[in-house]
Amino acid sequence: MDAVFDLLMPLIIVGMLWAAYAIVRRTKERQEAWESGLSARARVVRAWVRVQMVNNMPRRIQFHQYDFTTSDGRAVRFEESGGPASRVVGDETLVYYTPDRPDKATASEPQAGKDMAVTAIWLILIGVGVAVIINAMVQYG
Repeated sequence: MDAVFDLLMPLIIVGMLWAAYAIVRRTKERQEAWESGLSARARVVRAWVRVQMVNNMPRRIQFHQYDFTTSDGRAVRFEESGGPASRVVGDETLVYYTPDRPDKATASEPQAGKDMAVTAIWLILIGVGVAVIINAMVQYG
């Protein structure tokens, strides 16, 4: 049993640290897209919902796939989660992108303060989780 504990806990910590990295990376990508000053009209080419079970409660996550053309004429397709459920295939919306990575565009409205606050909350929660696991490993290991 100790071997499972000694192996499982570090794997959970690695997973949590990877999640923190992914959250910070996507927040940075959105910030760069909003600050680039580049935007384009995009069309929703696909919309779907994934349902995750969290504590026996279904959680719906809306996904969209967008097509747009950059200012230099490149056609780009990207996917993004968390968009509004009312956005359906064929709708047009404004997307923000960077010239060097248009595939990392966002269709979210610029909300830099809210985005940073949500990121900070997630990082605090992940940090507390990692601290609890490390404490348990030291105390019981």
